Amino acid sequence: MIPNDFVQTLLARVDIVDVIDRLVPLRKAGANYQACCPFHSEKTPSFTVSPTKQFYHCFGCGAHGTAIGFLMEYAGKSFPEAVESLARDAGLEVPRVERPGERERREEATDLCDLLLAAAKFYRAQLKDATPAIEYLKRRGLTGAIAARFGIGYAPDAWQPLAAAFPAYDDPALEAAGLVVRRDDGKRYDRFRGRIMFPIHDTRGRVIGFGGRILDSGEPKYLNSPETPVFSKGRELYGLFLARDAIRDAERVVVVEGYMDVVALAQHGIEYAVATLGTSTTPVHAQKLFRLADSVVFCFDGDAAGRKAAWRALENTLPVLVDGKEARFLFLPDGEDPDDFVRRRGKAAFEQAIAAAQPLSEYLVSELATLHPPGTAEGRAALLTAARPLVGQIAAPILGALLRRRLAELAELPGDQVAMLLGEGSASGSTSGSTAGPVSGHAAPDRGFRNAAQRHGTPRAQARRPPSLLRALIQGVLVEPDLARRHDLPRPGLGTPEADALTALVDHCRAAAGELTTAGIIQHFAGGPHADVYATALASAADQDLSAEQAQTQVLAAGERWRRQEDGRGLQALLAQPLDRLTPEERESLTQGLKAHAKPESG
Repeated sequence: MIPNDFVQTLLARVDIVDVIDRLVPLRKAGANYQACCPFHSEKTPSFTVSPTKQFYHCFGCGAHGTAIGFLMEYAGKSFPEAVESLARDAGLEVPRVERPGERERREEATDLCDLLLAAAKFYRAQLKDATPAIEYLKRRGLTGAIAARFGIGYAPDAWQPLAAAFPAYDDPALEAAGLVVRRDDGKRYDRFRGRIMFPIHDTRGRVIGFGGRILDSGEPKYLNSPETPVFSKGRELYGLFLARDAIRDAERVVVVEGYMDVVALAQHGIEYAVATLGTSTTPVHAQKLFRLADSVVFCFDGDAAGRKAAWRALENTLPVLVDGKEARFLFLPDGEDPDDFVRRRGKAAFEQAIAAAQPLSEYLVSELATLHPPGTAEGRAALLTAARPLVGQIAAPILGALLRRRLAELAELPGDQVAMLLGEGSASGSTSGSTAGPVSGHAAPDRGFRNAAQRHGTPRAQARRPPSLLRALIQGVLVEPDLARRHDLPRPGLGTPEADALTALVDHCRAAAGELTTAGIIQHFAGGPHADVYATALASAADQDLSAEQAQTQVLAAGERWRRQEDGRGLQALLAQPLDRLTPEERESLTQGLKAHAKPESG
């Protein structure tokens, strides 16, 4: 775990303007800096960076966060990776609060990655002299340059070729890395033999596993590394590390089924493709991809297996799909995979097919209607019954509402009745995080400012509401956090988003040790249920150029008005009761309250 106080120190040490300007050139605009938003297309700059508050906000799409959050959103880094990057630039060493066994696990991961890297180098060297493997790659249309870019190698067809790379062939770490298999009789042999080797990288570029394609006939056609301490098929995607920049440039990513599909598409200039690793698309896969692109296109063969894989992708995408992002489905002609398609028809034809891919909503409805034709009452009932668990998973409220309306049309029922039958908005908050975990555990920040990402795809005008007392209090405390320590601020009862957010904010400021900073507070609550409330308040403060002195005046005035309103509400409650039912204490409170409200307000 990364200690919370270090995160706060780091954010106080780095300058968010420098961090963002290295990746997105900024220009001065008054007290702040501006640029066209890197998270959505626009011609007029609405992306603002505040050097005083160390916070960025886009008034077009709502993206917001700290320097850590920007590296997570823009560069696709995890929370620990973003902290490490900023710490290196600041000349700081990241301390860690070690859980029992954590140091040992981290050292083991490092050792395994070193072994896997050495194996990758060995396989690449073997390819140079493997004429059948080279001829196979040439027949598939691959050049030496593209093979080198993906680190493609060859595992010789023998029992223990890795013994040449690892003299200590009996080292248990080789088995832990998935490179060596031990038989029941204790003898060892290489897992990958006679195969074209595709190294698999994590988001940091480390080799964490391999996929091997049989060169001649044999089963399995593809063999993957087993689950290890550094490799999980449900979390990793082949080619993602190399494709990240191309995905951002294209603003979309194509998910295919095979390693060769990814490499062949890259050979033809389509560099924004990734592949699952012999498993269905998982919610973790989808979440990673939506952090990098607004559009995810799942490309499958048109046969029964491809249709089944597509439906699993749909089911696992629903819980993480948010409004402003889109998932689409492309089914290739029977007998063709992306490798075949692009080699026969070229890049332009493949990209035209991508553009015509079926949106998730249309695919979902058409599949349900095919399985349960709505021509009869029974068919319509079956259709809604099948739709209910799927619609219940949708975390995007607007998409969910539109799908319910479409299903209502098919079922020939009123929209409100279908909404009731399907459960209206049941999952609308399921992925935003019900709690804001402490930064020291980095559970919430590691989700990567998901609330901001939810709006990257749909530019919208920022709502300018007159500040309520609660918003005024939140805004003032965010600008000058120490006000929560120096003054007795209202703590309204829970119930509304702003009331909950103010209570959480005041509690955090009073409990936090050391210096309080705006960026530190925003980072602490990143990914939690209050993040959007704070971002809106802080963006408004930046727009108004609210100073620390103005923030104090605003907080004190809003606090006093809130207390007077609360006293008035209590007085109204007492007046509504019969006098003979009031306790002596309540009668005294009523008398004092009437005297106080009889006095005119000063000023």
